[in-house]
Amino acid sequence: MSLISILCSRVLPALILVLALIVGWFASHEIPMGTFFATVIPLVQYHLPATIVGHGKMKGTPEVPDDMLPQPRLEKETFLELPNGDQMPQNGIGMCCRYSAYDNVLVERTTLWYLLQGGRHIDTAHLYLNHKPIGKAIKEAVKRGVPRSEIFITTKIFPTHIGYESTLKTAPKYLEELGVDYIDLVLVHFPVLFPPYITTNDCIKRGISATECRQETWKALSELREKGLFRNIGVSNFAVKHLEELEGVGAPIANNQIQYSPFTDPSVQETFQYCAKNNITITAYSPLGGMMEKDKAFAYSVLEEIATRHDRPVSQIMLRWAMQCGAAVIPGTGNPKHMRQNLDIYNFELSREEMATIDNLKHGKHAEKFMHIDVRAFD
Repeated sequence: MSLISILCSRVLPALILVLALIVGWFASHEIPMGTFFATVIPLVQYHLPATIVGHGKMKGTPEVPDDMLPQPRLEKETFLELPNGDQMPQNGIGMCCRYSAYDNVLVERTTLWYLLQGGRHIDTAHLYLNHKPIGKAIKEAVKRGVPRSEIFITTKIFPTHIGYESTLKTAPKYLEELGVDYIDLVLVHFPVLFPPYITTNDCIKRGISATECRQETWKALSELREKGLFRNIGVSNFAVKHLEELEGVGAPIANNQIQYSPFTDPSVQETFQYCAKNNITITAYSPLGGMMEKDKAFAYSVLEEIATRHDRPVSQIMLRWAMQCGAAVIPGTGNPKHMRQNLDIYNFELSREEMATIDNLKHGKHAEKFMHIDVRAFD
């Protein structure tokens, strides 16, 4: 029997069976894509994922000392005002897209470290599968003296659960998972209806358009806001055309969370300007260049020169740039030292010339090497 015959008759069917089992395993979870990311991201960062070996097996974020008390809010902390008058801390922590964001023990430690060190803005999502450990940490932080009123919680509803009835049914569960009486900001995670072979939702099953789905999801979130479950509602990864669809549909759009860094495609500026004109705050995710691209970003001589001038690390220069552009930032880390570093960006400012120099990075040839999600392509 030839090698090709062996491959076709034995190896290929086995591979197909294994693939079918893997796909079936992911599909058996409430959010298959969330389980996929929670499995793959730790693996590519050389850690066995909690989805396979269980939680508490990863090494990373250290335990929080039992006698550690909270530090006060950051001196000179800045905020973005939302349409209802709420003040959103301009500096937060993202609970996504690194191995330590997918282990419940490390997530709980990360959140508690962050809150006790003076951080107050936590960004998560249904997709990240970490509401419960974040909620446990918030409860412990409040017990140690952090006022709940100072903590700003953002989460997101994933496209698997959008649609009017589905949103009304699913989104309120986030309060129970987080262990809170209200959530400060809830976002629609993506404007897109993914193809049925990737994931499905109520809108796809009913055969309605993506525009109709976004609008009825917004109506549902607006009703939940009116009931006091959510103080503010917003969107994520929305282009101008998606934002325009929601004008006059329900509550004002409080926030649009988008990919934003010195290397983000210039087309994003259209969205930024629209939001500024329409009183929609911006939150920048991946403000340091993205999960796999931080080292590449930090190596730019232009940023290194500015960092040396201010006696600051490049990460602080990038965060400060985004904040002076008017965006909130949510860098992610499970390292307490890096948390303090990311929070310590209020005692210096970039000059107009330095801001312009960093602005120009997105027009350079090297910016093309950074991954960019063009949300304008979403239907």
